[in-house]
Amino acid sequence: MLASNHRNRALPAAAALVAVLLSLNSLGAAPMLPPCPASPNCVSSQATDPGQRVEPFAFADAPAAAQARLVRALEKATRAKIVEARPGALSVQFTSLVFRFVDDVRFELDADARVFHVRSASRTGHSDMGVNRRRVETLRAAFAAER
Repeated sequence: MLASNHRNRALPAAAALVAVLLSLNSLGAAPMLPPCPASPNCVSSQATDPGQRVEPFAFADAPAAAQARLVRALEKATRAKIVEARPGALSVQFTSLVFRFVDDVRFELDADARVFHVRSASRTGHSDMGVNRRRVETLRAAFAAER
């Protein structure tokens, strides 16, 4: 009886701790993208390796307006398919023309920093011959042109 009573008191405390941690995360913690693997076929705005690092997509307008511009830019991209779109996050698949390789691109909003963090990575292979980096820079230019 004593053990179960102790457990019952611990549950509300654990639930309160989870609620506090979730609220702290929503108060400005930067979103985290998956890290790039050691292979050179991935770039990310959160990478620490200079060979894999790209700048995030900066914006000055409201986050919702910036995301709408980003969606418009992605809809114009060749062989792109938006597979998930929710406020503050987009997941896109790009398929190569000849071999049908799929690359995954992820955008996560950091409203406090007024940027979208980006990660573009090949699903297979080791080297992408710079395809993911060029894609991110092409998308950055399209995003800026959507004003």
